[in-house]
Amino acid sequence: MKILTVNAGSSSLKFNMIELPEQVELISGNFEKIGLSGGIYSIKINGAKTKKEADMRDHKDAIELLIKELFDNHIIESLDEIDGIGHRLVHGGDKYASSVIIDDDVIHTVGELASLAPLHNPANILGVEAFKEALPNVPMVGVFDTAFHQTMEEEQYLYSVPLSWYKDYQIRKYGFHGTSHKYITKVMQEKLGKENINLISCHIGSGASICAIKNGKSFDTTMGFTPNAGLIMGTRSGDIDYSVIPYYIEKTGASLNEVDTILNKKSGLLGLSGQFSDHRDIETAMAEGDHVAILANNMYINRIVDYIAKYYVELNGEVDAIVFTAGLGENAREFREEIINKLSSLGIQIDHEKNMQIASYLDLNEGIISSPDSKVAVYVEPTNEELMIALDTYDLIK
Repeated sequence: MKILTVNAGSSSLKFNMIELPEQVELISGNFEKIGLSGGIYSIKINGAKTKKEADMRDHKDAIELLIKELFDNHIIESLDEIDGIGHRLVHGGDKYASSVIIDDDVIHTVGELASLAPLHNPANILGVEAFKEALPNVPMVGVFDTAFHQTMEEEQYLYSVPLSWYKDYQIRKYGFHGTSHKYITKVMQEKLGKENINLISCHIGSGASICAIKNGKSFDTTMGFTPNAGLIMGTRSGDIDYSVIPYYIEKTGASLNEVDTILNKKSGLLGLSGQFSDHRDIETAMAEGDHVAILANNMYINRIVDYIAKYYVELNGEVDAIVFTAGLGENAREFREEIINKLSSLGIQIDHEKNMQIASYLDLNEGIISSPDSKVAVYVEPTNEELMIALDTYDLIK
């Protein structure tokens, strides 16, 4: 089966086509500035990437270009070869605990939940509607970022605010990066030959979250009502004292929207360093002795260590593996080592040589980086959210 995976934004559309069950990526691409001037898109096949300019009035135009590229590159010879379309849908609230076949009821419900993800759900629906019009006979599946975390218990997902906030306004922890954490769980279940697996999954990239996985299911996670909770990230603040917000507004006269923008887009590593949201730039500045870059890095490490230790306790120390994934988790070797060294009091030990051999840009991109005497095995595993979306779609339409 040829499965198309789609991640639609308000002015963008990312896609992959994957052959299943062989798990072969045939083509991928990204359309940008849809509905804006200066439209551009990129296509990648077998590692070779090409960029093209194209004005796109809407997502329908982008899809027409996508389909043309599928034919021109001989990925398909007929539209009938597209067996299914898997859509990344950001927020399913507490309505969806798994991926679902998309029908009118699903589209309506995702629209109703738009207030929980106002930047993402409406854009996701745009993509669904555009593909529904362009390829009406192809079954579509919705894969929710929040679905994997719907196995959390009340004591994990509720906030200590009036209970009516949850009952009346759906205010609770939802968690995100669920597709990535689900994929890592699946990989580790296969690797360790164990279904009821306990993991601490560390998705560390520009956006970052950690998930405690108990018996193969999400037990707790760092992100909350929004993705801004939990860890320090590239531009997001992570956990802060809420009283900072009214205090800052009183002192500066800033609006609530301005503060929200600061906490989401101008904080984290960027806010601390004053110029860098990418950890690679932080590393370069650290090598030059830049104090604020060192500070930002140390604060980031401390927050990650705090949550790993917390989840280690929540899982009663019965942890099959700690897994590092996503851009920073897969590639920042010294960064990983600093984190593990701070967990030594839990009996977790790193093997320096093994750790330094694993990164996506090296010959080896996965494997164990802990020492043989470590109380918990530590792994590096590349995540693949697109493949997880394709697999869910394949399973539902098969």
